[in-house]
Amino acid sequence: MSVRFPTSLALVLATGAILATPWLLAMAQPAPPLPADQREARAELGRRLFFDPLLSGDRTVSCASCHKPEVAFADNVALSPGVEGRLGTRNTPTVMNTSGRTSMFWDGRAETLEDQAIFPIENPLEMDLPIAEALRRLNEDPGYGAAFQAAYGGPATARSLGRALAAFQKTLDTVDSPYDRYAHGDDDAIGAPAKRGRLLFIGKAKCAECHSGEDFTSDRFRNIGLFDRSRLEDRGRGAVTGNPDEDGQFKVPSLRNVAVTAPYMHNGMFATLREVIAYYNDPDSVVPDAHGRDASMAGPLQLSEAEVADLEQFLVALTDDRFRTDPDAVARQ
Repeated sequence: MSVRFPTSLALVLATGAILATPWLLAMAQPAPPLPADQREARAELGRRLFFDPLLSGDRTVSCASCHKPEVAFADNVALSPGVEGRLGTRNTPTVMNTSGRTSMFWDGRAETLEDQAIFPIENPLEMDLPIAEALRRLNEDPGYGAAFQAAYGGPATARSLGRALAAFQKTLDTVDSPYDRYAHGDDDAIGAPAKRGRLLFIGKAKCAECHSGEDFTSDRFRNIGLFDRSRLEDRGRGAVTGNPDEDGQFKVPSLRNVAVTAPYMHNGMFATLREVIAYYNDPDSVVPDAHGRDASMAGPLQLSEAEVADLEQFLVALTDDRFRTDPDAVARQ
């Protein structure tokens, strides 16, 4: 069977020449950026949707019910209640600093923010609303009907609903922490304990092996030992891929604003940063029968109490200014 190409493409394939045909040039051009007013309209629509309980089955739960702005759009309980008080199965992660993420949820079952936004709406433990019903409600509401028309040129669809919620979440990136100012040359932005903690973070404590980059995440999945197939039986990534070698792996979260997003880990089992650091310092003392724990955590870190305190102060210094209740105290103790 032969395949016929347009003459210009055939010449490109045969000779490697780049021909300036209009259709080839059009394919090579990036999509034009959205006008600023349309970007703002999409983000504002997403903000309204994020805080509106209309997207839950009984109209009592919104995205913001679990992703609370005052705690960096995370939650302050181990498991968040959804419709009729039904508890979820994993700790609510922050939706801040997610615009650059390459996978969503603790197990990575969604690849984009746009895809992720739909899951909680349909989840019976969260908002418990079929998407078809959500779209009916939105399109019958005059205000939302006009907003979707202005932002996306038509009625609400599953795609435009996900895009709108993602557009709002993409406005939630933070780069205004004491550590950011320190990294940009202000030596007095953080105190001596946080500076020592930074050296531990990238050295002895081995945190940077997973928590790297601007948002302090490798965007990978790791088994840190919170899976023992009995008491701790959440398979995480393995349940998504079906690969038993990935059992117990969970997404490495960003550490930005981590000081205000307690409790920690996919199951919310640690109430404080000190407990988290203590676990990494000696994981066998907490979960002695872990299955498949990453080789980088083969033994204790041997951090002293003073080093634990310094490392904690570095993590506190990653807190954006909007969440600092005492601007003069953070990371300077």
